[in-house]
Amino acid sequence: MAHKKAAAKLTIQTRTNPKYLGVKVGNGQTVTAGSILVRQRGTKFYPGENVKVGRDHTLYAISDGKVQFSDKNNRKLVNITV
Repeated sequence: MAHKKAAAKLTIQTRTNPKYLGVKVGNGQTVTAGSILVRQRGTKFYPGENVKVGRDHTLYAISDGKVQFSDKNNRKLVNITV
């Protein structure tokens, strides 16, 4: 009887882990220094006052305060107001 071996589909299609990207805090929410504000691929959100960018484009707070999202020159900014 003719048999066909199973293709190596399951070994090729490995499931990847979720990356948990997105905005982590809301507008007006209070954060502490070092808190992650946005996880992103590329700079969809840009840093404003008291916000810095990590090497994987993550935005994080460098001081305590309230989060404020705004637009300037067609860019989405994330600021921390003290």
